[in-house]
Amino acid sequence: MRRLIYVPIIHADADMGSLASALDQSTAALCGEERWERHKATASHFWQMVSDYLETLDVKNLKVYQDGFVSDGDLGKKIIEEGARKGSKNYEIILNLLNRGAEVVSTEDMALLQEEYGYISQIIKAETLSQRRLAYKGYESRKGKLTRERDRFIASAINETLKDGGVGLLFLGAYHDVIPHLAKDIAVEQLKEREKVKAYFDELMHGTDKRNFEQLTRYISSAVGAGIL
Repeated sequence: MRRLIYVPIIHADADMGSLASALDQSTAALCGEERWERHKATASHFWQMVSDYLETLDVKNLKVYQDGFVSDGDLGKKIIEEGARKGSKNYEIILNLLNRGAEVVSTEDMALLQEEYGYISQIIKAETLSQRRLAYKGYESRKGKLTRERDRFIASAINETLKDGGVGLLFLGAYHDVIPHLAKDIAVEQLKEREKVKAYFDELMHGTDKRNFEQLTRYISSAVGAGIL
């Protein structure tokens, strides 16, 4: 039997690289300044809880799989170090795990990542509303299939590299669904339920139900993974 601990990613500005500033502005405009500021505080609290929780994890032979990551070994660690220097809490946590003896594994297909980045970049950098709508339409027509292709690739990487009796740690966005593609002998343990995290983002970006938003925010901010380790 193999174990995979799943951490649904709640992105912060530092995770967005060169697109961070433009994405922060466009997202705040979409969901409202008050909600966006609340989200950033929630994300910060979430990552602190994840960090504290994973301090108790035995990292001997631990495999770390990261959303959007195509490197491993020394190069992989350098990329993680750079992300941590720029303030990514996600990468700070992984760097701590690597320094304690864990191993980061190449997780994704470069061509698929470049394709998705291209779509998102076009949307964010569009100078007119018509250009943005056109870019968004193109992304939406491909997004579902592209995500499924990425999910299958990620699951394949985990299936091939996580050895019998081993433990893996997967940091992946909640709109991905790799679990159906994993080998049957991999037991998945979620620090937060993917569906609830996805519902949180849906409400954050498109919802109008304040009560639902508060309930989901409290769930995100509650203790992570009780009883897993």
